[in-house]
Amino acid sequence: VIIATGTQPNHLHCQGEDQFTGNGISWCAICDGASYRDKDVVVIGGGNSAAEDALTLSRFAKKVYLIHRRDTLRAEKIYTKQLEEKENVEFCWNSTVEKLICTERLTGVQLRNSKDHTMQELLCDGIFVSVGRNPATGLLQGQVTMDQAGYLCADETTRTNLPGVFAAGDVRTKPLRQVVTAAADGAVAAHFAEQYLNEQKIDAGVN
Repeated sequence: VIIATGTQPNHLHCQGEDQFTGNGISWCAICDGASYRDKDVVVIGGGNSAAEDALTLSRFAKKVYLIHRRDTLRAEKIYTKQLEEKENVEFCWNSTVEKLICTERLTGVQLRNSKDHTMQELLCDGIFVSVGRNPATGLLQGQVTMDQAGYLCADETTRTNLPGVFAAGDVRTKPLRQVVTAAADGAVAAHFAEQYLNEQKIDAGVN
């Protein structure tokens, strides 16, 4: 069995989010960043992923607004320092997205300040949501070993704690989750799954 159920991104739960997903709202700066060359974009989040997305987008976009509900990032300091040095990156502290501004297309966001509750409209061409992801491992609870966040514990051979069960892609514990690493996991998992089946045949005396 090769488990490749992936992850689901956390959503903003704003009106219009479903309508503009893939057409103004993205969850992958590496995948979609180049489409926003010389445009204004918003990144929502405060962890390492959000900081990495903002840095990636700063290479393409004219302006990057990083929106965070607190007054400091949760990201590692090395990311914060790089972002502060970027002339086209602006922080929007203590802010949450109240609603999307859109008609036929996405044109901006309305922000609420969490301290004084004032509202602010921010015009942009695209939004990148980076507020965490959840591994799709609920059906495996109590069967396959997971880390605290619910990702499947599997080494670089993709083997889990159960013989014959392998984990590939974003659902596996790993430092980097991208399409290329998921594809590599798939190749590795297929190789070791085939090896496992051959071992079972040999043990059973099957030619």
